[in-house]
Amino acid sequence: MKRLIIATFAIATITASFTSCRDTEEKTEKEEILDEAREEGADIKVKDGGDKIKIEKANGDEVKIKTDDGNVKIKTDDNS
Repeated sequence: MKRLIIATFAIATITASFTSCRDTEEKTEKEEILDEAREEGADIKVKDGGDKIKIEKANGDEVKIKTDDGNVKIKTDDNS
């Protein structure tokens, strides 16, 4: 019985240490838009080493993302 308690405690400790080290970094708005576009199969064009990104969605909508000195500008053109 004592071994069972010790083993359970050891497993709980190891599990807690792994879950506490998990990467919980949140995505930026730019990363979320790009991930969503990739999932939808949109046409993505990247210029200037990633500073200018143009996303053309299947429904005709366009999203333009421009990065200048760390400032991110997002422009959405809905063709609805």
